[in-house]
Amino acid sequence: MTNTLRIEVPRGDDSHLHLRDGATLASVVPHTVAQFARAVVMPNLRPPVTTTAMALAYRERILAAVPPGQSFEPRMTLYLTDNTPPREIEAAARSGQVAGVKWYPAGATTNSDSGVTDVARIQPALAAMAECGLPLLVHAEVTDPGIDVFDREATFIQEVLRPELARHPALRVVVEHVTTADSVDFVREAGERVAATITAHHLLLNRNALFQGGLRPHHYCLPVLKRERHRRALLDVVASGHPRFFLGTDSAPHARTAKESACGCAGIYTAHAALEFYAEALESVGALARLPEFAGGFAADWYRIPRATERLVLERAIWAVPAVYPFLEEDGRPDELVALRAGATCAWRLVGSVPAGAAIPSAGRP
Repeated sequence: MTNTLRIEVPRGDDSHLHLRDGATLASVVPHTVAQFARAVVMPNLRPPVTTTAMALAYRERILAAVPPGQSFEPRMTLYLTDNTPPREIEAAARSGQVAGVKWYPAGATTNSDSGVTDVARIQPALAAMAECGLPLLVHAEVTDPGIDVFDREATFIQEVLRPELARHPALRVVVEHVTTADSVDFVREAGERVAATITAHHLLLNRNALFQGGLRPHHYCLPVLKRERHRRALLDVVASGHPRFFLGTDSAPHARTAKESACGCAGIYTAHAALEFYAEALESVGALARLPEFAGGFAADWYRIPRATERLVLERAIWAVPAVYPFLEEDGRPDELVALRAGATCAWRLVGSVPAGAAIPSAGRP
């Protein structure tokens, strides 16, 4: 008889999560709560979450969807616009419930129409963030239709983000869902004030996944999947144990009808098996020991909050991902949710939790 491989990981932090609103919350919040004690929740609702009051009200709606008897801390964000006033940044920092301010270039992704159109107009808000210590969370893609979709991240970093970091030397920044070797190099070189999140799907898939057996709308996300060399660069930096790269699923729920349409929505849903997917990715490069810090240590350290103490147990066991999950649109209309690996299998499974106890062993620092 062979021994089943099990590992312990923190019930830690998802540092980039979409939950939507309304009736949808009941469909998706339980998946995240089962795996994470906290999550940085994105503000791209309709209307967007542009004020601290709106963020705190949204937080209460999320908490109402948490299953009874379970704990969860939504860490809220504000949606940066051309007109965000410094006083709103200051109010967010004082609230203690807002983790950062999200910069969506207008038109870059789902519900980003109200995002930033002119970098010059956000200078007062950026200065206030730097002064308050409130991080800027960046969807780092240009929206110029003349720039190839596969080059938009690298172009944004070079032409937009580098100058802003120079202009605001105290500003702390998270480059969300990095997808390229160029972004990895940039974050490595940028110093302690710049960090990055990495998704499970960008660790597991390259751009071929968009076209395997036909056009695969459930593998379409923004930033779009990239070449294999970029996927390998992401795996390599996570395997290195670099402390400024940490887990952010960017799990994005869309109804099946919205994905399988003439103009399908961007977003991949991974909250149903997030830790399992990350375990699979890291095991593929012999770096499974890096998962605890990546999932439950580095983000807490960078955000200057206590590390999570509860542990979860993952077991190496094949299980079948459902072809669909039940899903409610925000207005309550029933639909279906097609998650990553739907109808196929996953190599790891979350099997339980253990009481809070000794600290998770360190994976070391580069």
